[in-house]
Order: sequence, then structure tokens, then C-alpha cells
Amino acid sequence: MKKILTICFAVLVCFTFQLFAQIPTNVLVQISKAEDELRLDKTLEDLMKSKDAKIRKRAALASGRIGKEAAIPMLAKLLESDSDAAVRAMSAFALGEIESIKAADTILKVLQDTKNADQVRARAVEAAGKIAAANAEDAKAKNLGEAILDALQFEEERGARQNRDVILLGITAILRAKPEGGDFVAAKFLTNTDARIRADAANTLSRLRSKIANEKLRAMLLSDNDPIARANAARALGAAEDKDAFNLLVESAVSDEDSRVRVSAIRSLGSLKDAKAANRLLTRGENLLTDYKKSKFANPIEKNELLEIVTVLGRILRNTENERAISFLKDFRRLNGYKSSEIEISYAQITPALYSQLESETATSFGYVVDLKKKKSMAMADWRVVSSVAQGLGEVAGLEIKEPNKELREIAQTILKGEIEKTVDPTIDLNSLIPAIPDVLRAYAKFKANDLPETLYENLRNKDIFIRAAAAELLGEQPANKENIEALKTAFAKSLETDKQYNDAQLAILSALVKLDKKEAIDSLKLALDASNFLVRRHAAQLIKQNDLQTSFPNADEKVGTVKPYNPKTGTKLGQVLNTNADYLRAVSRKNAKAILTTEKGTFTIEFFPEDAPLTVDNFIKLARKNYFNGLAIHRVVPNFVMQDGDPRGDGNGGPGWEIRDEINEIPYERGTVGMALSGKDTGGSQWFVTHSPQPHLDGGYTVFGRVNETDMKIVDNLVRGDKILSVKIIEGNKLQRTQRMQRKRN
Repeated sequence: MKKILTICFAVLVCFTFQLFAQIPTNVLVQISKAEDELRLDKTLEDLMKSKDAKIRKRAALASGRIGKEAAIPMLAKLLESDSDAAVRAMSAFALGEIESIKAADTILKVLQDTKNADQVRARAVEAAGKIAAANAEDAKAKNLGEAILDALQFEEERGARQNRDVILLGITAILRAKPEGGDFVAAKFLTNTDARIRADAANTLSRLRSKIANEKLRAMLLSDNDPIARANAARALGAAEDKDAFNLLVESAVSDEDSRVRVSAIRSLGSLKDAKAANRLLTRGENLLTDYKKSKFANPIEKNELLEIVTVLGRILRNTENERAISFLKDFRRLNGYKSSEIEISYAQITPALYSQLESETATSFGYVVDLKKKKSMAMADWRVVSSVAQGLGEVAGLEIKEPNKELREIAQTILKGEIEKTVDPTIDLNSLIPAIPDVLRAYAKFKANDLPETLYENLRNKDIFIRAAAAELLGEQPANKENIEALKTAFAKSLETDKQYNDAQLAILSALVKLDKKEAIDSLKLALDASNFLVRRHAAQLIKQNDLQTSFPNADEKVGTVKPYNPKTGTKLGQVLNTNADYLRAVSRKNAKAILTTEKGTFTIEFFPEDAPLTVDNFIKLARKNYFNGLAIHRVVPNFVMQDGDPRGDGNGGPGWEIRDEINEIPYERGTVGMALSGKDTGGSQWFVTHSPQPHLDGGYTVFGRVNETDMKIVDNLVRGDKILSVKIIEGNKLQRTQRMQRKRN
């Protein structure tokens, strides 16, 4: 089956290349420029009327990417009457990207006609899921959900003639639309002869937390020959909290040959919360730790699975003071340098009393003191340690407020407050500490201290944008009194003046203000609508719509407008068009390109898809040629999901100081797919990820711009949090072809 999937993927990429390669370059430049500006105008409308089906298809995709409701009539017309099935299918995909309920009737009409081409029906069922999910309260969302189920029932009844794409996209549409009875329909495909269909059906049941197919799922986990199907079955059993699957999950967690299955089974044991799993998990963890100690790598490969085991131990052994688990955690945390929050949280969950007396060896080994009994502050050199320990201390807040817990809570609060106070002490160099403070604030907020509002006010004035963003989010959870509202208003006005590298604080403050009092937020929303940053303007308009403030802002959409050309006078590159005509021409003309990434665990290659995401590929290449990625630590690894890199801060918040627009395309998230990480629509910058396994819920939501082949994925599989991308080498055009010829000669 792996060969079949690989071949299908290659055919798809080849077809896409041939399609767009035949479109005149000047037309591609026009389209890419419109997408970059998020501009829907007569130019694009005329291209959707072109005599050339390839141009109509590409223009339809652009309309979906731009995402404005004004494109719906033209896309609906193409979907219903275009002579080319590929154009109709892309029009359906584009309508799904716009996510407007105004397109519901057109999508329903297409799905009701089973004589439509399979590719059209496949994209229509996908669109139905997206539109229903975005408009869950609308009556037509129910109709769309029913149409999704009808489409899948029809395919199920077709037997050998069923269409794979309709089924796969339909199963994912169920998890988005959540129609009544959707889990019963999805469960019918658990025994399909296609392993990917079985896996996706289990994935949907997992995300729906359905309990109706546990027997079939247990059979899959026990004997399915496809590891992704087994892994998803394990996830679904955990989501269903199927206690009858306990023994099977334990065996899979400690002995399945595929790490993706083991990880999924481990997580599911955490959902079952049965302490009887602890001994087997500890045995597995202790064996992994032995190998960890022998590893030649600074970040041993075993770390990923160990952190999963640690997380589950904290859940199933909460407040047990299990000596074996404590010994295991102490050993692991020393080896790991106290830098993993999973270990600290688990330690605090299992024995909060002991966690309040952190070992003196911490001080002798790493040069800082954490002694809660003496109420000393953490004087740590590494922000990752501060962040991890703070998250562990936050768990102490969950203890009941009574003796002796009361003292432990007070001591933990004192330590956290000490770290926070450093952020306003001008005599302390906080450069190495700053990334940890948002986690320290969140941990402190759990204690609901009397001085929390004042503490948050102070941090709303912090120089660091992400500290201010965290303070705003926490203040949004406080009472809607005058002091809190005024603090947010002042902070927002200031952030518009000062924040030139990131807009996270502006967005967080505005959201918190509207949450506390939408009427009091009106003046700040007016300021936001005049911002140079498109994302701030659009966020304000979304808040206005979501909170029924349209009467106060009748021209909000007009104020949002398009993405404006870069103006140096703004002092920022955020939310503006940075590309020139030369950039567009280079991006759409690129044919062959790849990046060779070197790590201490080996080298892997990203093969780019410039025809499908030209500006995203161009952005990555420009950054790589400036050595932007060299030396950056991999800040996120979620086994059986993604490996993520590209953050210069290392805390998941960093970027290059600008955003790029999404270039959503039809390429699915298979194993090895490379996508852009986002914190919201059109917020890509420098962070990217590689998927360990198929992730259909990401399809159509995150830009796909490359892939890593199966051979190189063996390197990616071994990367863990803390590993570094040592270098990135870009090879393009003729250089790529010469390299390929040289490789063939050597072989």
C-alpha cells in the first residue's frame, strides 16, 4: 500500500506541474499578485471567464485563497456549468475555502446529483464539511451534514466501483461538520480493503470521541497490517475510554514494532486513567532510559517516547507518591537537564509534596537554586528550565486549600512571583529568561492570588511582546471592571505604536478587551481598523461581526480592504505586501528546487512544490539563503504528528518580522508532507513542519509547499525537541538536474 500511495502522490504532483506549467507566466504573475494582496477584482473575474480551462481553474483557486464572499456567484457558476470537470472540482474546493453559508445551496445541488464527476463530488463533499463547520449554528449546516452522509452511503453501496477520494474527503468532512449519526457512517469504513480509508475512519471516530465501534477498533489494533490504521484505532479506543481495550492497549504501548502505534497506545492509556498500566509503562520507560544513557547524541532518539510515557504516568499515578515512578522521573530529569515540562508536570502530579522540595543537586549541577521551603527564587541561566519548573509549580495550584497543602501553595506562589518581579527589575539582564515568563505568568494565575490583576498590569507594560500577549489573555479571564478594561485599552494603544516585529500582543489585547466588554472596546476597534497591518484590521472586523457590533461599524469590511503595499514610514513589515514584480516573476517561474537540511542525526531533503505554493517556496528559499535556519533548534516534536522548526526564539512564537499569505492547495497531508505553521489565517513566516503520518484534518487549512521522501523520513523520525538544523542548502534548476545526473552515474 505504501507503494500505491507514493505512486498516487507522484501522479498528483506531476499532473499539477503540467497543468500550471502551461499557463502563461504573465498570467501567473497577475494571479500571485492578487493572492498576495488578497484582492478580488475584475482582473481575476476575467481570468475565471478565460477560454483556457487551465487558467479558469487557477483563477478559481485564487478566489478561494482570497476568501471573499464576492467570489461566490462566479465560483458557483463555474461549479454548476463549466464544461471542464477539473474546473468544476476546483470551484468546489474554492467555495469550501471561503467557508460562507451563502455557498451552501450550490454545494447541496452538486451533491444531490450523483451523476456529477467523481472529482467534483469529492471536492463538493469536502467543501460541505468546511462550510458546515464554520457555520455550525446555521440551519443549512445540518443539511450539509446530511448531504455528506448521503454521499458516503452512496459510495458504500457502489462496492468495487466506489471512489476513493469521495470516501476519504467525506470521512474527514464528518469530523468537521459533526452531523448526527456521522460516527455510524464512518464506522462502516473500518473494514474497507483500503488501509488509508480504514485509518481515516478511525481518525474521525477518535476526533468525534465515538463509542459505537470499539469492537471493530480492537480488532484493527490487534491485527491490522497497516501501522497507521493500528495507531488510529488505538487513539479511537482511548477517546472512547474503552476499558475492555486496556490489556490490548498496554501490549501495543510496550511492544508494537511501530513507534507511531506505541505512542498512540500510550496516550490512550492516559485517557483510561488505570494505574494498573504503570508497571508495564515504567518497565518500558526504564529500558528506553538505559538506551538513552548510551546514546551518542545530545538529544537521544528515545526522548520522544519517554516524554509520552512520562505524561501518562502523571495522569494515572496522580497523588500516589509512587516510589518507582519518582525514581524514574528523577533519573530522567537529571539526564534531560530539567528542560522538559512534561517531566516536571508529571513529577508534581505524582508527588506535589516532594516536588516542593526540589533536590539540592539541581543547584550543584546547573548553578541555580530552587528551594520552595526557603522560598528562594529560581536563578536559572536557561529559560527552558524556568519554563518547565514553572509549569510543574503550576500543578501545585490544583491541591486543595488546606494544611499542609496551603503552605505548599503559598511557597510555590512565592517562587513564581519572584520570577515575575525580575521582569520589571531594570538591574537584571533578562534576555535569557524572557521566553519563560509567559509560562510563569500562566502558572501564577492558577493560584488566583490577590495581587494577580496588578501583576498582569505590570506585565502589560513589558517590553517583550509575548509577555504582554500572555498577560492580556489572562486579564481577559478576570472580571470586567473599570481597572482591567482601562489597562487593556492603554496597552492596546501603546502596542500599535511600539510593536514592529510581531503583532501577537495587539491581537491578544484586542480579543481580551472585547471579551470583557464589547462596548468599551469600540474605541480600540476603531484604532485597529486604521492599522497599517492587514491582520490587525481583519481581526478587528472579525470581532465586530462575532459580537454583533456592525451598527457601530457599518463600513468595517471596507476599512479592512486589501493588503496594502509596504510603506517604510510604518516602521514595520507586518501585514503588508513585500514582494515586487521581480519576486513574483521569480517565484512563478521556478520549476526545480529542493533544500538539503543537515542535522547531527543525518541529512534529509525537502522537495519543493513551487507550482502549488510559489510565494511560500520563495519565502523559504530567501530565508535559507540568508542562513536564517542554520543553528535553529527544533522547538516542537509531537510523535506521530509533526516535527516543527524555523523559530529563532525557540519557544514557538518567533518569526522573521513579517507574514506571508496562505497558498492553500489540494495536496493532502500525507506522511512526509511539508507545511507552513500558522497561528491563524495568513500568519505564516518562517516556521514549518513535516508530518510523521497522514493528517487529513490539516488538508485545506495549512499551505503544503514540499515533501520529504520515505527514505529521508527515517532521519526526520529520529529528530527530537532540542536537535538543531545545522545548515540548509538550496539547489535549484540546472544545479538540481546536474546533481541528479551525478547521482545516477554513481549508482
